[in-house]
Amino acid sequence: MRFVVVSDSHGDRDILVQLVAQYQDQPVTMLHCGDSELTTDDPLFNQMTVVQGNMDFNGQFPAQVVVPVANERIFLTHGHLYGVNGDLMRLLLAAQENQANLAFYGHTHQLACEMHEGVLLLNPGSIAQPRGQFRDLKGTYAVVDVTPDQYQIQYYNRQFEPVSQLHFTFKRA
Repeated sequence: MRFVVVSDSHGDRDILVQLVAQYQDQPVTMLHCGDSELTTDDPLFNQMTVVQGNMDFNGQFPAQVVVPVANERIFLTHGHLYGVNGDLMRLLLAAQENQANLAFYGHTHQLACEMHEGVLLLNPGSIAQPRGQFRDLKGTYAVVDVTPDQYQIQYYNRQFEPVSQLHFTFKRA
């Protein structure tokens, strides 16, 4: 099973259109971690699950949502309500409370992925306004492949090219 995770597009609708087109013929679940700055009735969101970011003033997306896909449960949120700028403990606890084994978030504009207590915590970075060590990539998103034994994460740039040094594998609990 494959998840395409994007966040913090900040009004860059064109990159989301391109992203949807890139994966339209593949069996993927597309998820947006907020700060799209688009309206809830945008037809793009018929093809992805979206949550409310702190800069989403044009719609009423949910603050968080649990997405069940096959045997997986994804806790999807922007992250600002969980203090992700400081640490990920509140996010982890919310994921566990919702019996999720994956937690996807944005807000920091910095990519990150780590395992804590059997939960994969993943930030795809910002597709439009990246910060931190990988800001020179000009934007990233993540593809998460889930197998019975592991999670494989590959980050991509805005040209839909894999970033070789940003590939991670974690064993499932």
